[in-house]
Amino acid sequence: MPTALRICPLCEATCGLTLTIDGTRVTGARGDRDDVFSQGFICPKGASFGELDADPDRLRAPLVRGEDGALRDASWEEAFDLVARRLPPLVERHGADAVGVVLGNPNVHTMAGALYPPVLLGALRTRNLFTASTLDQMPKHVSSGLMFGDPFAIPVPDLDRTAHLLVIGANPLESNGSLCTAPDFPGKLKALRKRGGTLTVVDPRRTRTARLADRHVAIRPGTDALLLAALVHVLYEEDLTDLGALTGHVQGVEEVTDAVREFTPEAVAGACDVDAATIRALARELAAAPAAAVYGRIGGSTVAYGTLTNWLVDVLNVLTGNLDRPGGALFPLSATAPAPRPAGPGKGFALGRWASRVSGHPEAKGELPMAALAEEIETPGEGRIRALVAIAANPVLSAPDGDRLDRALGGLDFMVSVDPYLNETSRHADVILPPPPPSQSAHFDFAFNGFAVRNQARYTPAPVPLEPGRMDECEIHARLILAATGMHGAEPRAVDDMVIARTLAKAVTEPHSPAHGRDPEEYAAGLTGGTGAERRLDLMLRLGPYDLTLDRLREHPHGIDLGPLEPRIPSLLKTRSGRVELLPDPVAADLPRLRAALTAGNDALVLVGRRHLRSNNSWMHNVPTLNSGTNTCTLQVHPDDAARLGLADGAPARVKAEGGELQVPVEVTDTVRRGVVSLPHGWGHDRPGTRMAVAAARPGVNVNQLLDGTRLDPLSGTAVLNGFPVHVSPAL
Repeated sequence: MPTALRICPLCEATCGLTLTIDGTRVTGARGDRDDVFSQGFICPKGASFGELDADPDRLRAPLVRGEDGALRDASWEEAFDLVARRLPPLVERHGADAVGVVLGNPNVHTMAGALYPPVLLGALRTRNLFTASTLDQMPKHVSSGLMFGDPFAIPVPDLDRTAHLLVIGANPLESNGSLCTAPDFPGKLKALRKRGGTLTVVDPRRTRTARLADRHVAIRPGTDALLLAALVHVLYEEDLTDLGALTGHVQGVEEVTDAVREFTPEAVAGACDVDAATIRALARELAAAPAAAVYGRIGGSTVAYGTLTNWLVDVLNVLTGNLDRPGGALFPLSATAPAPRPAGPGKGFALGRWASRVSGHPEAKGELPMAALAEEIETPGEGRIRALVAIAANPVLSAPDGDRLDRALGGLDFMVSVDPYLNETSRHADVILPPPPPSQSAHFDFAFNGFAVRNQARYTPAPVPLEPGRMDECEIHARLILAATGMHGAEPRAVDDMVIARTLAKAVTEPHSPAHGRDPEEYAAGLTGGTGAERRLDLMLRLGPYDLTLDRLREHPHGIDLGPLEPRIPSLLKTRSGRVELLPDPVAADLPRLRAALTAGNDALVLVGRRHLRSNNSWMHNVPTLNSGTNTCTLQVHPDDAARLGLADGAPARVKAEGGELQVPVEVTDTVRRGVVSLPHGWGHDRPGTRMAVAAARPGVNVNQLLDGTRLDPLSGTAVLNGFPVHVSPAL
């Protein structure tokens, strides 16, 4: 039976797959042993590729809303005609900000999602952009932007060479890694232990990753920033700082000394529920390691002090001399990144260039908080969002107070969804444009190669040709851009030609660019690729740092290894000073809020989320293999708390918070610490009007309904989804 290669698009590990093909059907998936990056590793999500690809609930044709208010099947031309008739006139009447754009997590897992939404935003000129970042990793983008001048300059742990890894609020054995693209993360951690290295995990749950650790610190949720500030304090107090090769490239070292003066181990111990001796030991072990890295993820991001936590992660890496050194935390260099520019001052990174209309939330990286979307739709007045373009997004489940957003979406004048499913959000759309299954799409990881633990480049053409009636995802996006901006009827290639022309017009004037001084039209004529997306990829590879082309990638179907990560400071810095700015002004201004937490009470029961290896996004709950077994929506409670609250294993509990209440089965387990309960995210498939039969049969509850959207990290606008107080009682 024939086989074909495909990079897995189902999580950040980006593993290479070998698919078994029967006609146009994927009948099996195994790890590609020759893949230069993943070397045969596969997880349950990748193994279920064929089942997910053939999900009968995937939409096969566009849906449009008729005069009777019901969605019905339509042709592609009819769907784009409706967008062209409704959206541009609305913008003309009410202005660009009358349109909101929502981008969901799957956008970064496809070529189309990476290449076309920025073009759409540029064409619409709306400031109302909302993405999954403010429900996930925005604090890291903000801290990196402030420290390094570039919100995408995110250091990752050098897993293959480190001797000591300190993990904060991450569970890579379940998530496969996040903002750290590393196939076989479990194997890399086991290799760390085998070579005599140390793994320390800070997490309120005894996760699979924590069980592998040399030391598990069961911290009280939401207090990671206090713990990290105390570690920094110990480094200064005991003269354990050593910037190493970064000496001369960092400013603000002395200012940080003053900033953490009050955060002694003794001062934070009560709030963190971690004794002072353990905190001092953690700092000493980190400083003494021959090479070490601190790595934090969602448990330290979606909390009240998310940006401060992520800032302190890299302060620790800097002060121990482990930032930008082999075995420490290094900056990947993607094959499609611009060629490195000469070192020197840059434009820097600014927050709050504009604010949301209703609550005045400052933008971060051009985005507004997803938690503010409902009020921006509901609140009358100039600038109200009247139309929405949602691309691979289901914020009714992923954002706080989905019930309010659900109601708000029903009041829009017009809505377009690019989504393969009729789900809790897309059911409100007037037009749904379904992309084909992943087997019918080519793949290159534009986003995740920028976070990879080893530099490499891999491209896989579509393993299966498009079925009749399907439209390529890149063409869907290009046609949507044309229809939404008054250019309906133009060839989709016009979008890509425009981007290529603009890119080259800039590149030929930059002295460090490979295209410097070249004729733009002649350069463009030399690009290869059968589609506009492939030509754009070819251009990005040619303008990148490795002298690659699309043709060369095609000649290496298992990928091209570009070597281990290497030090990149100072050339990557884009701060106005040209140095690492260790104590940016917005961070310093937010520290009094953290100091106040030293004396805050911590008696309340608090809730944290959790992930499962078989569940990355809500749409995966519609695959029988992935929505089975232990992948269940339960409230995990420690035995002591269960006894105190009168909760029984398997019995329903009532969970209340400021956003509402839920009723959910209890799972009594000592894997969660006392004073903490845990609910997974992405569930709550019980709304009418969807077509996700498997998910609806096992709906679970939506944990985000406990929140009303008012709890945000002020610097990043990220929703506080972890470490918030709840009241739990038996459901009588």
